[in-house]
Amino acid sequence: MPNTYTNLLFHIVYSTKCRKPFITPDWQDDLYGYIGGIIREQKGILLAVGGMADHVHLLAKLPPTIAVSDMLRLVKTNSSKWANERADIRDFEWQAGYAAFSVSESQGDRVRGYIRTQETHHRRQPFKDEYLALLRKHNIAFDERYVFEEEHIG
Repeated sequence: MPNTYTNLLFHIVYSTKCRKPFITPDWQDDLYGYIGGIIREQKGILLAVGGMADHVHLLAKLPPTIAVSDMLRLVKTNSSKWANERADIRDFEWQAGYAAFSVSESQGDRVRGYIRTQETHHRRQPFKDEYLALLRKHNIAFDERYVFEEEHIG
């Protein structure tokens, strides 16, 4: 569409199902590359990706033609399928939800740095605490009882 300009940056965070430590260093880069490819297929740009064994942070520029929820559905569904097709991975799943925060261009470098230093950051703060702090920082109302999926033994 002529004369339509957007710069839609999002910091997106989501975890593996029940925060299981599935994402090991031996396939982490492949996973991140695959996620980047899914985003590119939808005309988005993955600007930064990082995380730990149990979660992922993305900084992505998304086109105005796709909702964040639709992009995450594609990313999580396709990357989960891809992971489970690997011979060395069994029963990989992402959590049902995610958190997404709009990012101004002026804060893009700061968010990139935060994403790239996840390993250092998590020496001081567990993922659950980080996630809740991000929700609070962005003034998102939530009930802590429903934020995290927990494994039920029955």
